[in-house]
Amino acid sequence: MQCILMNKNIEVLTIEYDTATSVFTRIYEVKNINYAPYILNSFYIEDDINDTPFRTNLSEWFKGRGIPSWRDKLDLLLHRLNITAPYELLDKAFGLSLSDQYWLKPVGSNISYDDINFFDNDFDYAEFMEASLSTNSKIITKESSLKTPNNTTDGMLKKAWIIEDGTRYLLKGGYKNEVLQPFNEVLASEICKRLGFDHVEYTIDIYKDMVVSKCPCFITKDTEFITCYQIRNDMKRYNNVEDYEEYIKKLEENNIKNAREKVENMYILDYLIMNEDRHLNNFGVIRDVNTLKWIDVAPIFDNGQSLNIEYYDEDEVHISGSGRLFYEEKPFDEIIKVVKNLKRIDISKLDGVVEWFDDLLHKYQYLTKMSDNRINRLCILLNRQIDKLRELILKNS
Repeated sequence: MQCILMNKNIEVLTIEYDTATSVFTRIYEVKNINYAPYILNSFYIEDDINDTPFRTNLSEWFKGRGIPSWRDKLDLLLHRLNITAPYELLDKAFGLSLSDQYWLKPVGSNISYDDINFFDNDFDYAEFMEASLSTNSKIITKESSLKTPNNTTDGMLKKAWIIEDGTRYLLKGGYKNEVLQPFNEVLASEICKRLGFDHVEYTIDIYKDMVVSKCPCFITKDTEFITCYQIRNDMKRYNNVEDYEEYIKKLEENNIKNAREKVENMYILDYLIMNEDRHLNNFGVIRDVNTLKWIDVAPIFDNGQSLNIEYYDEDEVHISGSGRLFYEEKPFDEIIKVVKNLKRIDISKLDGVVEWFDDLLHKYQYLTKMSDNRINRLCILLNRQIDKLRELILKNS
């Protein structure tokens, strides 16, 4: 299929798309490379647009928009959607997403971005939500149910976009039989709110006796989310400067105000809740798709893999753990050292948050079946991390 890669209303590339493999087999013309996905910047060679690295990374970027092969209970989801592989969904709705404004326009088509984007236009989500989150679901029969932004959701957790009162919300469940992820998201929101960190607000919701987290979309039809992974690919390399410092420098070069402090806030939160999964695709920047100016660091989101979620057992409290600092896995006590000024944190604002979390977990205990012992252990871990941060702040005073 010959089509045009669009960024909102701007033509970026004329390309050949193989619907059977979700691969771009040929690039016919570069229309406006500046509006291409950011990750392609470092691969573009003007005199050889079909150079393998550029075209390969274009295909990998597009495939990366889809549901990944490691999605929890993927086989069941595919059965309910009546498809054989996630990539079959990618062109069902022109490749549209709620994270950016890219889409595929068939050559010769008169369709416009305003007609189809999911920020302005409603979409069916009930059947897809049931297929994703429900323990019992029928096979989807309506073709319109496959024309949604749910086709372009990454990550391992079961999830679904819905619309309530005109707002787009993302629902996320736990992983397999684990129920803690939604509560960790809400805890992270509460901590951020108390400490004044910019964040995506998560709440608890119930879907068919299942506890899920719920958050609004933080992207608008005039912005896009550019991940740290994409940015890092375009950064210069310095032998004596860590990736973290390079990233801060890149943000500052693009006029992001208080860039270091905002990134530090994310790692302070990760320390407090022992977030094990701060990978390079769940933080980054927000860019204006019309002017291409970087607006700000993206609000903190995706904090579910926390509080030793992978190591819990009924017999032992694990008091150590590791998080991520770019590609490196490091103890949390090492990661927190990247924060240059801990004195600015008013730790007293977290007074009572442990009790608040205990109440939250007990409130939904009738659904989660989480034991009193586990709830107590989680609160012990949280209280311990707050105390440790308090000690670090005193040492730096």
